[in-house]
Amino acid sequence: MKRVASICLPRLAIERWRGSAGGSPKTPVVLVVETAHGLSVHAVTAAAAAGGARAGMRLTDARALDPKLLAEPADPAGDAALLERLARWAGRWSPLVEVDGEDGLRLDVSGIAHLFGGEPALAADMERHFAGLGLTARVAIAPTAGAAWALARFGPRVVEAEGLANALAPLPVAALRMKTRPVQILERLGLKTIGQLAAVPRKSLQRRFREADNPLDALDRALGRKDEPLTAAPHEPPPRALVRLAEPATHIEAAEQALKRLVPELARQLEERKLGVRRLHLAGYRVDGSLAGTGVATAIPSRDPAHLHRLLKDKAAALDPGFGFDAFALTASWCEPLGAAQESLAEEPDGAGEVAKLVDRLSVKLGAEAVRRPLAVDSHMPERANGWIAAVSSLDCIAPLPMTARPQRLLDRPEAIAVVYATPEGLPRRFVWRRGVHDIARVEGPERIAPEWWRERSSARLRDYYRVEDGQGRRYWIYREGVIGDGRGGTPEWYLHGLFG
Repeated sequence: MKRVASICLPRLAIERWRGSAGGSPKTPVVLVVETAHGLSVHAVTAAAAAGGARAGMRLTDARALDPKLLAEPADPAGDAALLERLARWAGRWSPLVEVDGEDGLRLDVSGIAHLFGGEPALAADMERHFAGLGLTARVAIAPTAGAAWALARFGPRVVEAEGLANALAPLPVAALRMKTRPVQILERLGLKTIGQLAAVPRKSLQRRFREADNPLDALDRALGRKDEPLTAAPHEPPPRALVRLAEPATHIEAAEQALKRLVPELARQLEERKLGVRRLHLAGYRVDGSLAGTGVATAIPSRDPAHLHRLLKDKAAALDPGFGFDAFALTASWCEPLGAAQESLAEEPDGAGEVAKLVDRLSVKLGAEAVRRPLAVDSHMPERANGWIAAVSSLDCIAPLPMTARPQRLLDRPEAIAVVYATPEGLPRRFVWRRGVHDIARVEGPERIAPEWWRERSSARLRDYYRVEDGQGRRYWIYREGVIGDGRGGTPEWYLHGLFG
């Protein structure tokens, strides 16, 4: 018996935006798209929905209901690309997965529910895994794709074939996945539910609708009277080179020797598909059925055979042959587009490419976590504005950080200091740090930095930063936390946060 699962992601656009922008859930935000009649609401947050905003309405109408509404541009192309990636990821449940509209997927789950403990458990497992990705999902399983789509958005989770008509009957006609126009016509005729539509004689409806908009066809597809086949998105396997040995090889040099045949073949496939590899995996198949494997990663896409061979050479030599290898496979598990490019007219090596190759070699020798680069973080608080990331994990591994008037050394945690000043909010004149007294000869500031209200408690105080120099020429970065009378604490406190030079 055919069984189809429909996965509805009703908040895909807004949850993807929130994951990248980091907006507060309490802020009323709508995502908008440009239409022939001006800006239209594409998706809304829960706070915006509480104010009356709905997808499909014009932005001017939404702001008339809630003047505090914030509008951000939607990214339908990015949402569609994410949905394509989710379709490939959903292959964990079924080999036949198809993108279904702008907010869902459908899967052929015939005969596989018992592997997960039944259909209710399968649906719950899907929802749980999507929740782990930060996405809200509603899953329904039914005998037809149309019924599963309707139930995922309007009805119960699991329906058997015997009770399909009864389960669909109370649902609105919009659950038949029709265009807006035929739905409006049916509602004007008083046919607001699928049960009411099914009870009307078919001949009386056929003359009112064009063949493409006929609600009877949608009803027949939902009830299984007309077939609606699933067509899985084409999936191209990753580039892979394979070498089979005539006799089992028990010497430790076998994997390294196999690389001489595997790497050129893989580079040829990458060039044909205009790809560059970011992650390689070498697998050695032993005669006893066991597997030995290792892998490397690159900072930028590459298909240079000499570079890839050099990265894998030492890793391959460490593979234990056991009772002997009879085959080796080299797979490019992560690839990115890489077109043909001329580095320079004089055939001089590209500086960025050479640095990336150096990062790759150091990461292989020392470990990816031991080779790191500074990372600019979207925050104006000094202690949060910078971090570290594995250099091999990013395309921008050699991109310089923006220059700012910040000290070369920032303390991991600001240290309290005692400061003497002329007036409570005046310039500092002397401070004591680590039992040393420093008379301030020069001072520049203040630079006021407000707290990040969306991340910190309401009692967080603003900071006034000063760049100061003592009598010996040593320069420090100090700040006063809070001002008198701000209602967020007592007397302002002073801290040393960094050192220049």
